[in-house]
Amino acid sequence: MTAFFQSLGMSFEWAWAIATICGILLIALPLMLGVAMIIYADRKIWAAMALRRGPNVVGPFGLLQSFADGLKVFLQETIIPSAANKGIFVIAPIVTFTVALLAWAVIPFNSGAVLADINVGLLYVLAISSLGVYGTVMAGWASNSKYPFFSAMRASAQMISYEVSIGFILICVVLWANSFNLNDIVLAQKGAGLGFVNGFWFNILLFPMWVMFLISGMAETGRAPFDLTEAESELVAGFQTEYSSMSFALYWLGEYANVLLMCALNATLFFGGWLPPFEIPFLYWIPGFVWLLLKILFFFFIFSWVKATVPRYRYDQLMRLGWKVFLPVSLGFVVLVSGWLMFTRYGA
Repeated sequence: MTAFFQSLGMSFEWAWAIATICGILLIALPLMLGVAMIIYADRKIWAAMALRRGPNVVGPFGLLQSFADGLKVFLQETIIPSAANKGIFVIAPIVTFTVALLAWAVIPFNSGAVLADINVGLLYVLAISSLGVYGTVMAGWASNSKYPFFSAMRASAQMISYEVSIGFILICVVLWANSFNLNDIVLAQKGAGLGFVNGFWFNILLFPMWVMFLISGMAETGRAPFDLTEAESELVAGFQTEYSSMSFALYWLGEYANVLLMCALNATLFFGGWLPPFEIPFLYWIPGFVWLLLKILFFFFIFSWVKATVPRYRYDQLMRLGWKVFLPVSLGFVVLVSGWLMFTRYGA
């Protein structure tokens, strides 16, 4: 894209800057539209599983319901509690929403179709996703209210706990793909299953890692059954209790953007990303971003399915699962995967 703008007579610096801005908008705008539509899809899935109809009035089949809700919160007044730390209170939802968008910079949508094709893309995703806890802690602290503060502490402990096991799971993927670059990780999955299936999920050693990554992703994003940060019987609406209008909407959008990111990472790290599911030539006629989108939608359906059917965990159960089950198992699999590769790939 930089070469295109240079062909229009621009200097390299201006061409690069405009090309980068266009690339950001090319990802951010469809992502925002996608977030609006998956909120609608989420509500439709819950309704279907509860034998209800869900949104069906605003627009054809209720497709415009999310936009109507967005307009409603945009027109509402933003209320800041008098005892709150006003600066941090306003910045907190912006931090959460911004961090949710930043990680998409390294997600490959097709071969070479990535905004920032950096060699440590997976480390970048891990670093950016870990910053999300700051928006939560800032909201609970700035509200100057006991329940939001308790919820923020609970949420931060939950997010940090599951990031540890996610880190070990990602080490297994990196060892097998021999790269931190997400595009290389996708290409390493080509024919990874008996030379016919594209994806690490077919690997006996990595399949348990995918199951743990999927569950940890639900806990990391605060989705049911791990939505302990807003358990109605204990913490009202959690760290968002004092928020209203667009401030609350930014948290809502940030949550769904993070859910979409986790779905994209599931597809990219374990299910072949933009590759077709099977190594069949005519399947490559379909563009890679279509395959990635279909896989993201599949994982989002799993997220919604779990939220609609699985009861909420207790907090002690949540912590036990993270520290006493996922952490030792993921650490053990790091040893297994590295040992297997040493004997088979490197002949040690």
